[in-house]
Formats: sequence, structure tokens, C-alpha cells
Amino acid sequence: MYRICKTIELESGHLLSKHPGNCQFPHGHTRSVEVVLVADSLDENDMVLDFKAVHEILGEVLEKFDHALCMNTDDPHYAALREAYGERIIAFPHSDPTSEAMAATVYYRAKEALAQAVENTATRYSVRRCVQLERVRVWETSSTWAEYSE
Repeated sequence: MYRICKTIELESGHLLSKHPGNCQFPHGHTRSVEVVLVADSLDENDMVLDFKAVHEILGEVLEKFDHALCMNTDDPHYAALREAYGERIIAFPHSDPTSEAMAATVYYRAKEALAQAVENTATRYSVRRCVQLERVRVWETSSTWAEYSE
């Protein structure tokens, strides 16, 4: 099995409504998001997938998190902030946007984007069906991360 990893950095905020300490207040992180893809063979260019293609496919997914505030929809301030800032407030339905929850959310959005890229043959980079998303790791700080895989 061949494995590649693309890391994309972004700035994002969150608040953890259920947290007993300071994390219940809005705060931000410079996050690194690692996306690991696997394939059982290499393409005609001897790659799992070109890193530029990975960035194009996942960039749109991760761009939504950049300079956005992730919130639990049950937070009493959610509706007002969503109305004020629109899509820059990312909903986490009935759960706090922990790094664990963010890793799972990015995983499923990236998996969907990868599947769409496989079907889209009108792009510069073709994505083979054998290329699969293995895992997503979200670094909250330089010493803490959460990971999700199926």
C-alpha cells in the first residue's frame, strides 16, 4: 500500500459550550490539518495522486474552516452569530466543535470531495478509484492533535 499525506494550515476559532474552563469562550488556533490518502498502485506518473491535485480537491473543503468560528448549534449565542456572520459560523449539530469532532467533519467532507473528483473527468488531474482517504488528523497546537478514520 502506498500512502501520502498533505498538510494544510488554517486559522479557525471555536468555543466549547460544554467546557468547564476558559475553552467555553471564543478562541482561535492555527491548525494544521493532515489528510492521508492511500492506493494499492501508482498512476502513470508514479504517484498515488499529485499533491497539487490533493490541494485543489481539499482546499475548497478546508477553506470553509479558515477564519471561521465553529460552534455547537445548542449554544445560546449560535443563532445570533450565524445571523451576523453567515457561513463564517460553522454548525456542529448538538455537539461541541472539539478537535475530535473537527477531524471527523473534515474526514467526511474530504471523502465526499474525493469521490466527486473521481467522477469529474474534466479536470487537469485525474483521480483513480483506488485512491482512498485513510485518515484526517487535526493539530490544535504544536503538541496536541485529534485523528479520525473509519
